[in-house]
Amino acid sequence: MSLKDYSRRNSQNRDDEIIDNVTRINPEGSDTVQGQKSSYRQDYDYGSKPSQYMEDDPVDEKAFEEKLAQRREELRSRHRERSRKRKMKRMTHTFIAVDIILLLVLGILIGTGKLNLSGIFGNSGNSSKTETTAAAETEEETTAAPETEPAQVLTELIAQSDRQAMMYDYDAAVETLSTSEFAESPEVQAKIQEYEAQKAACVPFDNSQITHVFFHILCEDTERAFTNDAAGKDFNQVMTTIPEFEAILQQMYDRGYVLVGLHDMAEMQTQEDGTRKMVKKQIMLPEGKKAFVMSEDDVCYYEYMEGKGFADKMVLDENGKLKLQYTDAQGNVSIGDYDIVPILDNFVEAHPDFSYRGAKAIMAFTGYNGVLGYRTDETYDASSENRDPKMKANPNIAEDRETVKKLFQALVDDGYELASHSWGHINFTNRELADLQRDTDRWERNVESLMPGNCDIILYPFGADIGDWHPYSTENDKFNMLKAAGFDYFCNVDSNPVWVQYTEDAVRQGRRNLDGYRLWMDYSGEDNRLSDILDVSTVFDTRRPTPITWN
Repeated sequence: MSLKDYSRRNSQNRDDEIIDNVTRINPEGSDTVQGQKSSYRQDYDYGSKPSQYMEDDPVDEKAFEEKLAQRREELRSRHRERSRKRKMKRMTHTFIAVDIILLLVLGILIGTGKLNLSGIFGNSGNSSKTETTAAAETEEETTAAPETEPAQVLTELIAQSDRQAMMYDYDAAVETLSTSEFAESPEVQAKIQEYEAQKAACVPFDNSQITHVFFHILCEDTERAFTNDAAGKDFNQVMTTIPEFEAILQQMYDRGYVLVGLHDMAEMQTQEDGTRKMVKKQIMLPEGKKAFVMSEDDVCYYEYMEGKGFADKMVLDENGKLKLQYTDAQGNVSIGDYDIVPILDNFVEAHPDFSYRGAKAIMAFTGYNGVLGYRTDETYDASSENRDPKMKANPNIAEDRETVKKLFQALVDDGYELASHSWGHINFTNRELADLQRDTDRWERNVESLMPGNCDIILYPFGADIGDWHPYSTENDKFNMLKAAGFDYFCNVDSNPVWVQYTEDAVRQGRRNLDGYRLWMDYSGEDNRLSDILDVSTVFDTRRPTPITWN
């Protein structure tokens, strides 16, 4: 019932209101109450008198009525006079109080030198006027602020939904607006229609055609990294420089590539019979856009990389943003964008349509030197039975482990996926099952235990797979061991544009190394494996020593 109907009903039934209330209190006496309805009205009608009184003495009654009317008028006049006097008295007291307060304020202002009386009557009157005007404007702005606040909130809300839509999460964009207090506004309704139209224009991308590119830690100082010794030559082969990475991002973006995660491609789902099965997911993108996956190996900032022109460790800056600590050749320490994580974050911030629903790269970790630049492994722990005397004990290991937990959580919150790269960077093709089991146990104990959840991705060191191109089966003991450890996504390295395999219990994907060696091979014209994703002639960092051969 509307408020208007409710009011109308009450006006029509006003005479019955008290009786209805009594009925609710004593429903058994409702008939009695209804029977007393007329007498109730008569007894409380001030314009009527009992008939018996008028029949007994009509003359006295008339005189009584006249006297009573006169008496009532006298009482009303006396009441009006008293009210007038009380009102005048209150007004007088109010004026006196206001005058006293003004005099006190005036005295305080003059005493403190904040009020110049000569300025009120002299040339400084303009200043007084300016102060009064400023005060009025300030009061007006304060009054107007609440009126502009909803507009500002709406602007921020639409900016949030626009970003969600640019990342192809149209449902989230619609929900952001439709569940807000502005849901019915014309501007919001127009935005919702815009998102729905964009969603309708998307087409499913073929999940079997998703390429996967990967990198190692990015190089900041080529002079210290690419030296003419064994270590420098290795760095020159397998590392990518920061300018190269930035150019690759821009070129892939310009060619319509969009970052997705492995979990966007498929996920393990519980079936009706309780079994778990890997199920493909549909990636919806505008026509012409191409999905790809990115990963980074060895995000540990190893001891052997110290002082070689790479970042020292990952940190959170004063704003809670993921950054890298870097020490230059002169020993100066700075916090900045020295690896994939902050550089990719900045690029996605500027180009939200480069990321599918906030996806970033996969970060893969070994364990033997700790992770993210912190020596968190048990081999550094003086209290551990697995302490390695060849390693310098870390007295801050407990604190560093807590720091790593926060960093892992920040990475996940930022859209990154976390992966195993084994504990000891071992070859899964050549090593025996018992070795792989021991290594996996150590990785779970030292690395996965610091992650916010279970890790289900493994990126094979050296790209060394546990099988050939045929799907894994339960006859593969290494696969059974890794599945039991919780892994569902398995990535090798084959340098081909695309290789993806889906089975009921796994996703396998080949990866393409965009490192110094691969860039050089295309740059020198000896090979052509990268032309589908970039123009290597404008990417290759010519500061590199050449030629680059594979050792």
